[in-house]
Amino acid sequence: MAATHTIALEDRSLFVEAAYIGGKWISANCDTQFEVSNPAHGGLLGRCPECTAGDLQDAIQAAHDAAWAWKSLSGRQRSRILRKAYDIVVENKVDLGRIITAENGKSAADAEGEVMMAATYLEWFSEEAARVYGDVVPHSNPDLSLRIHKEPIGVCGLITPWNFPLAMGARKVAAALAAGCTVILKSDGVTPFSSNALAVILERAGVFPGVFNVVTALENTSKLGLILCESSKVKKLSFTGSTRVGKLLMKQCSGTLKKLSLELGGNAAFIVFDDANLEVAVASALISKFKVTGQTCVCANRFYVQDSIYESFSKRLAEEASKALIGDGSDPAVTHGPLTMGTSKVKTHITDATKRGARVLLGGSTLPSHGKNFHELTVLGDVTDDMLVMQEETFGPIAALARFTSEDEVIRRANDCEVGLASYVMTQDLARSHRVSQRLETGMVAINTAVISDSSSP
Repeated sequence: MAATHTIALEDRSLFVEAAYIGGKWISANCDTQFEVSNPAHGGLLGRCPECTAGDLQDAIQAAHDAAWAWKSLSGRQRSRILRKAYDIVVENKVDLGRIITAENGKSAADAEGEVMMAATYLEWFSEEAARVYGDVVPHSNPDLSLRIHKEPIGVCGLITPWNFPLAMGARKVAAALAAGCTVILKSDGVTPFSSNALAVILERAGVFPGVFNVVTALENTSKLGLILCESSKVKKLSFTGSTRVGKLLMKQCSGTLKKLSLELGGNAAFIVFDDANLEVAVASALISKFKVTGQTCVCANRFYVQDSIYESFSKRLAEEASKALIGDGSDPAVTHGPLTMGTSKVKTHITDATKRGARVLLGGSTLPSHGKNFHELTVLGDVTDDMLVMQEETFGPIAALARFTSEDEVIRRANDCEVGLASYVMTQDLARSHRVSQRLETGMVAINTAVISDSSSP
């Protein structure tokens, strides 16, 4: 059995190798455990129980049993608990960041940024918890009135991704708890310790047993997902992950007509018009594309740059990207860590693009001297829409640059995509910014910025 690589923490109680069901830390109904390794060097971080169907049913029952008591609290009471959780997260920013870096690989700065993102969700929904307003509306019969009252939907099954294990957990959990719902969180098998740390924090904040539960699994993930979908006690499912899995979960939920919230694949277009501020566009591209080494759901994937500014933009982007320091995220000087799930897709996309005529303007290679999961930040020029890097979500550090001529052309090309999560527009023309953002078929459009996520945005 491999030796465990210890994470340097001020508060060791935040790191738990167990599942959390009914207010108790358990080792599961069987002796099977899965190992969690640091993607930077492969060192063993710890083990978590491979939860079974029986464990999940226990968690569902615990959440079901606790639902009335949690629902019966006033919104203000739930608000105070979530606000306390916010304070605890902020107080433990460094430790929580170290846990994220150890299991996910992202740089210390990005990890601590994620911690603060998680905190803002707890803060925002703590403020919303006391404001779940209903309404009184006129009735068509003058002798009657209509009273609209909002109720918690009930037990929620939440499935989180490995790329933002704490922030996406906090986002889902805080909303559910604020509304008066109870929760079963299925953490990602690659990054279970961030979710366990959230359980520790919520318990300290005053969330009572059964209201919040965490089940851990790697091999049994699909089986547990099916149970969440088919359980009549689970009233809502929220999932962040691949489009393929999202479609499967939707089918599996149909039997119980369960409500769904899905954030699935992205292939974001980043459009740079010739009237854009070049330095703003380059700075935004660096963050949007290379933050967390390109492993974000709203990451810019397809870059469309207008002809007259193409050469200057591509040169400046390559210059700035070359300043990155790649390495183990625990080193505070490192800006970009390893790829959590390996480099194979990045290599495939670069190989396909270069064979079809794309030019490597920066990078293009793995970094075996750093470790098997490291890859250079890469900028590709002369990319065409038929290349894999434009057709598929890379989830890695490749900025693929293509030229365009007209506004109509780039909107048509940007919208020629099966998914529509996010997009980015760089222009100083106010009318164009409104016009293009209206025509882009994506849920979110960022104008002259790379920052698209915020606790207050849907």
